Amino acid sequence: MKLVLAIIQERDGKRVADALAENGFFYTKIASTGGFLRDGNQTLLLGVEDERLQEVLEVLKANSDARDQYVSLPSPDVMPSAPLLQAPVRVTVGGAVVFVLDVESFHRW
Repeated sequence: MKLVLAIIQERDGKRVADALAENGFFYTKIASTGGFLRDGNQTLLLGVEDERLQEVLEVLKANSDARDQYVSLPSPDVMPSAPLLQAPVRVTVGGAVVFVLDVESFHRW
């Protein structure tokens, strides 16, 4: 058995949840926030049998879109007279970050 930790962008949450349910996967959802852009994320915890691991990874990949977005980053405090914001920078956001861990034991009461 594997524990899958999937961090997805909040705007992909409903689509991912629907696809997981359609394919018979159960999960626990935890609200989280990204450290770089401070955008809302969802962290999904899924217990998955080894033989279904590839299937759940495909569902996550197919329903978590990466997209480009322009953000204004604060300038470093090196020069106090510098403008507060730099020119917008294009960054790729979204998609999924997925960790797969071995489960030593699993209990359900």
